Amino acid sequence: MIETEAALVQMAQGGDRGAFEEIVRRTSRLVFARLYLETGDTHRCEDLLQETLLRAFRSIQGLHDPGQLRGWLLTIAQNVLTDAARRDNRQKRTAPPLASRPLAAIPGNHLPPEEEAARAEMRGQVLAVLRSLPEEYRIPLTLRYIAGADYETIETQLGLTNGALRGLLHRGLKILKTRLEPMLS
Repeated sequence: MIETEAALVQMAQGGDRGAFEEIVRRTSRLVFARLYLETGDTHRCEDLLQETLLRAFRSIQGLHDPGQLRGWLLTIAQNVLTDAARRDNRQKRTAPPLASRPLAAIPGNHLPPEEEAARAEMRGQVLAVLRSLPEEYRIPLTLRYIAGADYETIETQLGLTNGALRGLLHRGLKILKTRLEPMLS
């Protein structure tokens, strides 16, 4: 039986861990996509997503309108992101201890530094253009091409029909391509 999100919230508020797990399954990619747009770092997003979901689990009782679940989760994610940025700014930037450096010195299958830098710069430019898109295109594109979500998952996460999703992805890619062409030439 497929429960509505509002019913899942009420069940989770009653202590049903399985209901909260289903909420996580249905919304985690959406929250990940939002965090990725802000940070541009997959590993950092995963950590922030875990913190977001942990805070949500601890404070699910405070969600008074179960219909506002997604907005509530995205607000928690934004607060987690803000807290992490403040924490990072307080920490001193020091060199890693010498004991951790030998592993970095071992040659591996890494790209030459200049190619690595060029890719990082291009990634930054693409993310900047992606962030500049209207949200109706930005979130589906991020879910599909960065988070790797399939169409069915994105439809569930965003509450869209298949046709609406395909239209948003098509138009979003078209706008993205138009804005990236001057950078690529």
